[in-house]
Amino acid sequence: MVKINSFEEFKQWEGKELGKSGSIHVTQERINQFADATMDHQWIHVDEEKCRQESPFGQTIAHGYLTLSLLPVMWGQIVEVGNLERQMNYGMDQLRFAQPVLSGQHVSMTAHLEQLLNLRGAIKTTVKITIWIDETQKKALEGLATFVYYFK
Repeated sequence: MVKINSFEEFKQWEGKELGKSGSIHVTQERINQFADATMDHQWIHVDEEKCRQESPFGQTIAHGYLTLSLLPVMWGQIVEVGNLERQMNYGMDQLRFAQPVLSGQHVSMTAHLEQLLNLRGAIKTTVKITIWIDETQKKALEGLATFVYYFK
């Protein structure tokens, strides 16, 4: 895990890979809970029997936004930013859902620090994130995540 406590420490990582997260198991229970939380109960996500019979995947798949929602926990496994007054998510750019995650698969994330801007008291980071399906080594999604950090 990379530990960062200042702009200068972040700057050392600009243009470099920050690391890889641990693996998260995407269970049917997790998919069902996400469906309940978002009120998105499309059969491709929650109807296991129909998926066995009619889905091109032969089973349920995770919501793309469920896969994306795992970003904060995986980011926290890669980078620990300390000495903070506050932080915030700023946005996502160029987000692409490349491959569906099947129920029961595992995902992990790599992060590459693309750009760092010092905004007088705030640090704006642009991080290329790629979430991988561990079983196939294919990309589930990728995009640019922007975070803003205010150091003490």
